[in-house]
Amino acid sequence: MAAVDVRAAVAAWEALFAAQSKLLRRFEREEVWGDLTLREYDVLYTLTGFEDRTARLRDLAEATYLPQPSLSRIVDRLAAAALVSKEPVPDDARGVAVRLTDEGLAVQRDVGRRHARSIGEHVGSALEADELAELQRLCDKLRAA
Repeated sequence: MAAVDVRAAVAAWEALFAAQSKLLRRFEREEVWGDLTLREYDVLYTLTGFEDRTARLRDLAEATYLPQPSLSRIVDRLAAAALVSKEPVPDDARGVAVRLTDEGLAVQRDVGRRHARSIGEHVGSALEADELAELQRLCDKLRAA
């Protein structure tokens, strides 16, 4: 195995992190979120990937990369808006499951369409088709490592 070029690895990480941070700030400023925040939308979007649109709070925290206390507050706000419901987990007195409601799914899809157009604007317009495919390949490779 070849020696790792630490400086190149650090420079690549810093470029990736800076690009993600800048894009997230742009996305947060977009007028696509309606009454949601980007993080609230992320919770709704993430729930769509779970079976029955339901996840244990701890699994949702892992999938969204949000600390559990922050996620709990977000879930409480989403539950108050009837976009998710909180349910007990069978056979686990302390477990909490979060389920995306039909209304929450409708909101997620509506906001998601607008957000996808924004992604196309900010990411798709900055890179050629082959560059987008290469970026996805490289990010998938990093995630799998």
